[in-house]
Amino acid sequence: MSKLKLIIKREYLAKVRNKSFVVMTFLSPVLMVGMIVLIAYLAKLNDSENRVITVLNQSDYFSNAFNATETISYIEFKELNLETARDSALAMGSYGLLYVPKAKNLEATTKGVVLYTKESPVSYVLNTLETIFQNRLRQSRLTKFGVSSKQFADIDEDFEMVTATFEGEQNVKGINEIKAGIGGAFGYLIMMFIIIYGGFVMRSVIEEKTTRIIEVIISSVKPFQLMLGKIIGTSLAGITQFAIWIFSASLLLLVAMFLMDIDLAALSAGPGIANNAMGGVAHLQAGMDNDMQMYASEILKIPWLLLIVSFVLYFVLGYLIYSSIYAAIGAAVDNETDTQQFIFPIILPLMLAIYVGFFSVFSNPHGPIAVGFSLFPLTSPIVMLMRLPGGIGEGGVPFWQFLVSILLLIVTFLAIVWLAAKIYRVGILMYGKKPTYRELFKWLKY
Repeated sequence: MSKLKLIIKREYLAKVRNKSFVVMTFLSPVLMVGMIVLIAYLAKLNDSENRVITVLNQSDYFSNAFNATETISYIEFKELNLETARDSALAMGSYGLLYVPKAKNLEATTKGVVLYTKESPVSYVLNTLETIFQNRLRQSRLTKFGVSSKQFADIDEDFEMVTATFEGEQNVKGINEIKAGIGGAFGYLIMMFIIIYGGFVMRSVIEEKTTRIIEVIISSVKPFQLMLGKIIGTSLAGITQFAIWIFSASLLLLVAMFLMDIDLAALSAGPGIANNAMGGVAHLQAGMDNDMQMYASEILKIPWLLLIVSFVLYFVLGYLIYSSIYAAIGAAVDNETDTQQFIFPIILPLMLAIYVGFFSVFSNPHGPIAVGFSLFPLTSPIVMLMRLPGGIGEGGVPFWQFLVSILLLIVTFLAIVWLAAKIYRVGILMYGKKPTYRELFKWLKY
């Protein structure tokens, strides 16, 4: 045990005293916050652009139909032909020219409408204009059936269904997507940590193997102790760096938002987003001003303590599993180039967990796909965290699934460490030979 502590201490100090480690520890939060602030600022700047559209309206059906909005302004041409209007629009530098011809009826008029632009128009401009014509067409068609303007306004009124629990408490639309997104963010952090610091373990093993230092070390330390010490020492260094990143990045972000008056909502909201892949999230953005208090209340109801504790637990177990595999790969090869054939099969479950997890948890967090991936040990640290913001128990993750997931991770960790130790014990002293999957399988039998 004392030797294991010495190895852990050696690995930890070797990492935190490294110049590149120190530089990246304090430089990375500055770069990350700077990137977020820049994107938010550019998004805000882009959304504030007002596009001017010139209108040549030769029809009486659309008089006073084009009203300015925050992002679109209109300038109407009078008594000009189409060619002159196009030249004038270009000379003025307007975004486009909307041509509404004169025809015998509304249907024929709308069929002749053309929007002239220098390049393909952005979707929200096109959607705004199409809505104007579509509403007039719908109103005209309904009028033919005897529907008055007031009746049309009543017909065209949007409907929103109110949802509530059986106890009578009103549900908030889009909150399930928000919860899955929060859990997904925790899962994504685990994936990035595993990839980055698992690579550190692998490169550390390769370096000691190629410099032949390992031959001196294993004369007094068992290979298993050496592998475990490297994993724990590197993970502790990573946790130290990660904690500094979270604290400093949060502090810098708050200061930047206060000083520059930047709203990070600009990153996700946009003037032209009519449909959102997340469904409920689009509704959330549309009614954010009115429902802010309800959403804040629902977010506060998320079991944050459970989520944070589970994050630490899944992070530790997931990292130990994958870093053991990384250590075994490092021991099996002589240089980092030879690791490429083994890296992809390791990263594949992590990528699968992120993408399949998002699709399955967003649509059905209790469906067979979401449950299966949240129990499978190589994907559960990510997918289960996507489900946990809903809590454990009724309406959330069943307790038995949570418990089985943890137990499977522990059993898998012990099994993989045992297998990795066999590869590590043989491969750490193997030089000059590029290993294959068949040879690794043979080493497991020794």
